[in-house]
This record gives sequence, structure tokens and C-alpha cells, in this order.
Amino acid sequence: MRQPHLDHGESVRCYARLSGASCASISCMRILLALATNAIILSTAVAQVHYYPDGRPWSQRTNSGPDKVAPGWFYNLGVTGIRVELVEDAPTHLVVRHVFEGSPAADMVKIGDHIVGAGGKRFQEPHQNGYGMSVFGPDGPILDFAKALQTALGAKGKNKGQLKIELSRGKKTQRVTLQLAATLGDYGKTFPVRCSKSEQILAELLDWLKDQQRPDGSFGSPPDNMFAPLAMLSSGKEEHQEAVERAARFHARTTKAKDHDSLINWRYAAAGIFLSEYYLATKQPWVQDELREIYEFLTHSQYTDQSQINPKAYESHPDAVPKKAGVKEGGWGHNPGFEGYGPIAMITGQGALAFALMRHCGVGVDQERHEAAYDFLARGTGKNGYVWYGDDVASHSDFADMGRTGAAGIACWLSPWKGDYKKRARQHARLIGEHPESFPDTHGSPTMGMAFAALAANVDKKSFRKLMNANRWWFTLSRCADDGTFYYQPNRDNAGYGGDSRLKPTAVTAFIFSIPQRNLAITGKPIR
Repeated sequence: MRQPHLDHGESVRCYARLSGASCASISCMRILLALATNAIILSTAVAQVHYYPDGRPWSQRTNSGPDKVAPGWFYNLGVTGIRVELVEDAPTHLVVRHVFEGSPAADMVKIGDHIVGAGGKRFQEPHQNGYGMSVFGPDGPILDFAKALQTALGAKGKNKGQLKIELSRGKKTQRVTLQLAATLGDYGKTFPVRCSKSEQILAELLDWLKDQQRPDGSFGSPPDNMFAPLAMLSSGKEEHQEAVERAARFHARTTKAKDHDSLINWRYAAAGIFLSEYYLATKQPWVQDELREIYEFLTHSQYTDQSQINPKAYESHPDAVPKKAGVKEGGWGHNPGFEGYGPIAMITGQGALAFALMRHCGVGVDQERHEAAYDFLARGTGKNGYVWYGDDVASHSDFADMGRTGAAGIACWLSPWKGDYKKRARQHARLIGEHPESFPDTHGSPTMGMAFAALAANVDKKSFRKLMNANRWWFTLSRCADDGTFYYQPNRDNAGYGGDSRLKPTAVTAFIFSIPQRNLAITGKPIR
């Protein structure tokens, strides 16, 4: 599968900014992303996480939060309290690298143990290592462990919460039974729809997110500042609305019609999306003025003409600079106009969504500009409905991560203009439903991609159901034993494990679990 060109330096700087990663980690991530991209291009069969002989991503650590005690970026095995590594010479094993104190596995599972079975069954299928259509998905010991954990959590009577695991310790094999806290049971068959566990978890996560809000009203990176308050806004509960208004005031205070900050389009698109939903929910008049400022900035930053090309791009990215009119036009990149490798689909989808929501809020939106953004996305969409990196198609039958497809899909669904937008949205949704296995693996910010993929899939009930069913394992294994928050699992992009190892995935999980409530325009609430 051919992958579109990625600029390593700018992709890394973008992710560092979006994820809140420290500047000291940027050079390390630049090397990491360069190697990862080369591996993607050279091979599609080399699927749980893309790891390297030098120890990455397992050697990455966070210096803050509850995960700083773990010696690296390892898979979380749900509420057991165990973190594991996948190794090449034992592809049917899960190698224990950390056990949290006070967790069900403490004093029973030791660092260095190999988990070779769970739920009374030995692991048989090996894990794979890499990125591509043939290896997406958790097949292997990760999925087998998740299924055993789900069974234990959903068991009744004396077996409730009892998880049997088989360990290889040195030359001996041992069997231990972990007693898990199983008060919530397992997820229901239609989770997060009509699922009591999902509803209880959502309530707990919203309270946790409220406590994470900073004094200035923000939560951290643009995805955090969008999805955390959106989840709380969706709840409609009084106890969350003060935090929601503080988030709205933060966005209003930090946006203006003219801004020269770096990597700025992400922040303005997020602000436009959130403040539009806030206005639709509250009808507070001051919000419209703020949306008009954001709209003015986004119209300035949208690339529509060759006169907007930054002269530096001719030196830094000569092959990416458009040679003729019509190329890249209508899209947004990391920064205004055309710099670096220019506009990309992920931010263009969010820009188009922001314009659509603003129009629904009564803000004047130029139809030609807006439809230029949709045209950009259409040029980058394969015949199968998959949205590639920019406005060109690498293949009409292949697919990879679905975040861009999700952003384009929900933007099309909410388009205020006549045309085939609903048809395009359904095609994007069905493609996500047909290939749900790449859900946690979006380039740059995987959890942000998860949120947009879920939003687009939600326009088609069957596709949303397929997506959630196929990724039940992720929601089972990502939930942590210590505080019930969700964890940023290793992924094939291997980007950005840092201080928000729980904030971003928790915010996105809360948002996804709020989708069935249909209390936002983007989740299905009728716009009046």
C-alpha cells in the first residue's frame, strides 16, 4: 500500500504541539517518525504495535501522572494492573514489565513473567508487528487476553471477576487467579448504546475531567480542549456547565481575527467546533461574535491562491509546492496559507466542519470558500470512500487509519449546502464500518482520530455498531485499575506518549460514550 508523503520534522513538531509533548522530546520523535514512515513505505507486512529492535516504543516514558512509575510505554491489560510488552522471540506471549501496587495482580504477577494464556486457554495466534491493511487489528495474545477479561468481568455468581491466567516464570509454568473488581460487569452487547456500564463510566470520567481543567479553563492540547468540554456539554448536567463555560471563555480569550502563532490552524478549528456547539446549546449572544472572529481567521488561513505560498516552501519542500492553480486549494495546513508540505486532509476536515457548524449558528459563511474545502477532501478521497493524506489519492481500493475519513465524513454530514454531501458522508461511514480494525492507529494523534472516526460512523447505525464491536477490546484493556481512567495504548504511529497518557484517551472515551445521547449537532441533535 503506497503511503502519501510525510514531512518528518513538521509532523513531529505538529504532534508535539498538539499532544503537549516537551520540546526536549521533539528531536527523539523526529527520528522515531522518520524511521516509522520509512518502514511503512517499505513494508506492509512487518498488528498490535510497530516496534523496533532499539526498544522503541517500549522505552518511551512519561515523567508525570500515574504512569510515571512504569518503566516504559507498554500495553495496559485493563483493570488487572498489568503492563506488558510484545517481543519478537515470543510472539504468543505477553511479557510483564510493570504491575501497579494495590492492583489485583500485585504480589501475584511478577515483572519478567510471560503470560501465556488467560481464561483457561493458551494463546495460540502470534502477534504481528507493523502497519498496513493485512496487519491492522489486535489479533493474537492481546485480543485473546481482552476476551478472557471480558468473560471474567461479565461472569455471574462465585466466578464473577475471577480471571485465570497462565504464567511462564523461568522454567516453570504457574496458574494464578486474579480477583477483579467487577461491580460494573462487562460492556453490554450494544455498548455504549443502552449500556449501564458505559453510562456509569461516562459519569465517572466527566467528574474526573472536570478536576483536570486548568485555572485558565483549558485542558491542554487542541484535541483535549475540544473533546473534554464537548463531552461535558453533551451531558447537560448542571454540575458540569461551569467547567464548560470556563472552556468556552478560554477559547474566546485565546482566539482573534489575526493571529501569528505557530501550528495554529488546529487550535482555531477546535475552537470553532466547540464554540459552535456551545452556542447551539446555550444561544448566548456573545458567542456569535467570537465565532465571527474565528471565521475571519480561518478564511485568512485557508489556502485558496498561489499568492499565499510562503517563499520558504520553495527551499524546504520544493516538490510539494503547487506548480499550477487548483492544487491544494481549499485546504488548511498546520499554518495559514501554504508552508511546508501545505494543506492536509485531517485539518481540512475539521475546518470544513467548523464552517458548517458556524453557518448553522447564523454566522455568514462564504459558500464558495466552504465548498472549496469540500472539493479538497473529495480530491483526496478514493472510490472506496477512504480519505488520504492530502488532496490526491494514493489508491482507490486501499485504506489505513480512519481519522481523516472521519473528519471528512462528519463535515459532509453537516454541510449546509445542496449537493451529494449526505451521500458522501454515508460512504465514509460505511468504509469505517467495513474496516474498523485501524481505529486506534491514526497518524499524529490516534485518540483524536478515534473521536472523528466514531462521529462519522455514527451517521450510519450499522457502521457505528461494527466499529464499536470490533474495538471492544480497546475499551476493555485501556481502562486502568487505579482510577478508572483510560490509557493511551501503544500504536503503530508510535507518537507522543507523554504527560497526557491518560487525559486525551479519557477525554475521547468520554466523548465517544456520549455520542448515543445525541445532545450535540455532531452527534445527531436536530439543529434549530
